[in-house]
Amino acid sequence: MSKQNDIVLGIHAVQALIELSPERFIEMWVLKGRDDERMAPIINLARKYKIPVQLVHRKVLDEKSLGEQHQGVIARITPNKQYNENDLDEIISQAERNDVAPFLLILDGVTDPHNLGACLRNADAAGVQAIVVPKDKAAKITATVRKVAVGAAETVPLVQVTNLARTMKHLQQLGVWIVGTAGETDTNLYDVKLYGPMALVMGAEGKGMRRLTRENCDQLVKLPMAGAVSSLNVSVATGICLFEIVRQRINA
Repeated sequence: MSKQNDIVLGIHAVQALIELSPERFIEMWVLKGRDDERMAPIINLARKYKIPVQLVHRKVLDEKSLGEQHQGVIARITPNKQYNENDLDEIISQAERNDVAPFLLILDGVTDPHNLGACLRNADAAGVQAIVVPKDKAAKITATVRKVAVGAAETVPLVQVTNLARTMKHLQQLGVWIVGTAGETDTNLYDVKLYGPMALVMGAEGKGMRRLTRENCDQLVKLPMAGAVSSLNVSVATGICLFEIVRQRINA
């Protein structure tokens, strides 16, 4: 049985990855009799890149998907490259060589794979160069994350670090300004400068940032909330904050 870190499932996720990195595909399983207009492009791409395709019964797919919704297609792939704190200097240097200000997203203890997948998708769309997460007590790349991210799990490096607070200090030494989101601050997201070398920190679902993470931020901001709801889902809030940074970077 395939492990969660080496399979990709679902029509959009499989098609996005095969278009991006066909060389990573080892084999593919497709629901027997499923040859409709949504599946045909995937099968044609598999033939183009000579990826072995097996037509199988739904029970086989259900077993390989480990309980996840597969939409009739699963592929086994080579795992993502593993990034750690030692890769951050090169990621930042690469951005600067491309004449782009470093732009990072730090997720402090986001454990839900659906939220990580959505944050990866947001990050890719916003031009974030890497997502930094703690090595422990945080979601990792799985089939679920890939399905939600629809290709972004392959384009945005997920940097797993041993000590998040220490990594934040190192980023600051490299000239990166770190802005954290916290409901207890009085500073509105839309009232602060958010361009230049930047890392946005988002806290865990329900708990927010840990104390050390908060203390190592250069600035804290909050989203203005007008209704009865006190907070937003972390991936929704991340998208709002990232694109406010994008807006300011464009207009700077």
